[in-house]
Order: sequence, then C-alpha cells, then structure tokens
Amino acid sequence: MVHGGAGAWDKRRVPAGLKGVAMAAREGIKRLAGGDSAIDAVEAAVNAMEDNPTFNAGLGSTITLTGDIEMDASIMEGRFLRAGAVTLVKNIAHPVSLARLVMDKTDHVLLGAWGAEKLADLLGVERRDPRTSWRMNLWRRARREFLQGQLPRYSKMAELLRDEIGLKSLGTVGAVARDAVGDMAAATSTGGMLLKFPGRIGDSPLIGSGTYADNKSGAVSVTGTGEAAIRLGLAKTVCDYMSRGTSAQKAAARGVELVNSRMKLSIGLISIDKQGRMGAVQNTPRMCWAYQRVGMRRPVAKANAAKVKPSI
Repeated sequence: MVHGGAGAWDKRRVPAGLKGVAMAAREGIKRLAGGDSAIDAVEAAVNAMEDNPTFNAGLGSTITLTGDIEMDASIMEGRFLRAGAVTLVKNIAHPVSLARLVMDKTDHVLLGAWGAEKLADLLGVERRDPRTSWRMNLWRRARREFLQGQLPRYSKMAELLRDEIGLKSLGTVGAVARDAVGDMAAATSTGGMLLKFPGRIGDSPLIGSGTYADNKSGAVSVTGTGEAAIRLGLAKTVCDYMSRGTSAQKAAARGVELVNSRMKLSIGLISIDKQGRMGAVQNTPRMCWAYQRVGMRRPVAKANAAKVKPSI
C-alpha cells in the first residue's frame, strides 16, 4: 500500500500521480509475490516514487528558500523494531535506500547532513541531482513572492502554497506492507516543504512521527504537515490504536481526527494492521494512493481516501 502525498494536488497532475502510485504498488507486490520481505517491498515501492518527478521525493524534490534541496527518509521493520533514517541529504538518488543502509550497516537510527552523506560515500550510494525544471520554476515564482514581502509570516507562506495555482502542495511519499510471514514494514521519503527555512526537519525521518511499524500492531506512513505529525507522534499513535484491536481504517481515522481536534493542519496517512486490513484517511483535498495484494491482477489507485474534515 502506497501514498504519493496529501495536499491540494493540481488537477492537471492527478493522472500522473495515479499512474505513479499504481506503478509503485506494482513494484512492491512484485517483491512480496517473489518471496521477499515486507521491508524489501516498501523500499522498492518508495524507490519507484523517488524516481518519478511527479512526487516530492528523490528526483523532483522541492527547493528551500536558499535554493538548495534537503531530502529526508526513514524505514522500519516490525519484527525487531529495527529502523533507519536520514535527514537533510543532497544529491542522493534514493534517500530511503540510504535510510535502510543506516539500519543495516550502522549502530544508529538517524544520520543527518554531512554524516549521512559520508555514509553514502563509504558505501558507494548512487548520486543524482534531484532538481527538475518544473520545481525550479515553482521555486523562482514562490521566492519572488516572498522577497516582495507577500509572505511576512510562515502562515502566509503556507497559504500561498495552498492557494496559488501552480504551487499546489505535493507531499511526502510512503509505503506500508505485510508479508507472507506476517512481518510489517513502513517507509517514507520526502523533499520537504517548498521555501522551507534551510535545516527544517519534518516528520518523515522521525521514527514514530512519520513512519512506524510493529508486528504487534501494524504499519503507518504519514504525509501532510510534518509539524502536526511530530507534535502528536502520529505514526506511533495510530499503531497504538491498532495494537488495542482497532482496525487499520478506524485507527487512521482516529489519527486524523486527533490532528483536527488539536490543530488546523493538513494530514493524511496509510496503515495496515496485523490482520492485513488497510486504512487510508486524509483531511486534505486530495491524496493519491494505491494498493495491491498478492493475487490481484493490477493495483487499485485512487485520488482520494476517506476524508475527515477539520473540526476547528
């Protein structure tokens, strides 16, 4: 099960988003059908979206206020609660694969900036300039508005990104999976927020906020405003709901309802519980997502999940 980000989503880009999440789901199910683990499946699914400039992750990541790109990613498996994450990395083709190397090759969970880049060099990780002409054009336009004083506060910046045609927010990508032996896994990758202040870290590389997996409950990947997911430890919170027997769909809805009751910020998430039931919920205009089970001929891709409207 995958998502391509919760947000406004310009209508002209929805078809590419649906095609992209369907392709990512197929990549994940190929791994599961071939006997690979859930962690292999979520990595492959997120890699597919990191290679697709439609999404804000890997190739085509958004650009900071100063013109740089800073990418974040995390991955987690549910049997032993092993996890890896990277933050503020540049010119990495597949940040989620670097996050997995942190999990597999180091004694740490999270590496940032220079340290993560050094690990990439030591292990020969593929490099790539993630800038695209489309993202550069968006950045030039948004930065011009900012420099003209039309974005005096962060809230005004968020309003511009939400409402301006051509600056529709395309968020984080992620995947969750359950394999044949019942192991759970989740992965999340993002290019961050357009015009973010350099060094800003969202929920995507934070285990428990943007990503969480536990065989005793389920797996969750979060998208939307990272600050909301961080404040609530949202991915772990939704997994805790599932650990008490709540279905993946109801747990996801409770997670979005929690965000709505405490803060007026955009959020969406996908979840799978230990029984294999799925959940997908958003409070945003759109969230491209897809799923496929072993035995299904093709994935199901949708431009919206269940919606829970903000109450404040």
